[in-house]
Amino acid sequence: MNNNYELYKVFYWAAKTGSLTQAAKALYLTQPSVSHAIKQLEDSFGITLFYRNSKGVALTREGSILFSYIERSHVLISMAEEKMAALKNLDSGELRIGGSDSLFKHYLLPYLEDFHQRHPGIKLHLNHGTTPEIITFLKEGKIDLGVVRMPIVDSQLEAIQSIQVQECFVAGAKYADLKDTILSLEELLRYPVILFSRNSRARMAITELFQKYGYELKPEIEVGSVDLLIEFARKGLGISYVTREFVSRELDEGSLFEIQLDVRLPPSHVGIMIMRNTPISTAASRFIELIR
Repeated sequence: MNNNYELYKVFYWAAKTGSLTQAAKALYLTQPSVSHAIKQLEDSFGITLFYRNSKGVALTREGSILFSYIERSHVLISMAEEKMAALKNLDSGELRIGGSDSLFKHYLLPYLEDFHQRHPGIKLHLNHGTTPEIITFLKEGKIDLGVVRMPIVDSQLEAIQSIQVQECFVAGAKYADLKDTILSLEELLRYPVILFSRNSRARMAITELFQKYGYELKPEIEVGSVDLLIEFARKGLGISYVTREFVSRELDEGSLFEIQLDVRLPPSHVGIMIMRNTPISTAASRFIELIR
């Protein structure tokens, strides 16, 4: 037996109001339409659900049993509708983002702060990892979007936003004599170089650049975070390779300066990745609009 949901709605309101007329008003139907719907439902079960009285209609014993189930269903459906409205209006829900520690701190933080102020009911879940890990998170459905270094060549993924960033070498006061000097790659290698220890795209790119010119880039120090790259350079432990946009404050205040080279370091890109042909949540869509 597969009765139309509309028949149950009519039954619910007739039982709730005890009146076919009131049920018709609640559902914006005519009374004959309500009577016909009730008859269809009764015929499908082969039992009487209502009997008439001086005030309107009342449930039979069988009708009361059916109503106990329909009422629970109505409550659950109403709750579902309210939940969907809340999700649409961003009153509740969650936003799951994947990215590296440095991208969260130096790129995404102001957007996350703005989003949270606009939509405090949305829970933020940040998943930290390397670019390969973020791609895996996306494909496993653990995150809604990922912020990663480009390029990414994967038919399952789609880049929907991209910004250009510039890598550079920076040093602190200990190497102040290099401020007005243009170094060759060979000359740079005479100084202790500090690189990110993990196999990041930025590190792979600079390693390939040195190889292109016939040099092997061997770092004196390897560290596990961008913050340490910055701090080690400030302390004079060596020359760090970082994203210029991530050290703008230090460059402005003079605690770090950029090493000038006789070769141009190519820019890189940071992209927002989603699964191709997969709908994204309202929260994720709104966050992307905010960044744009």
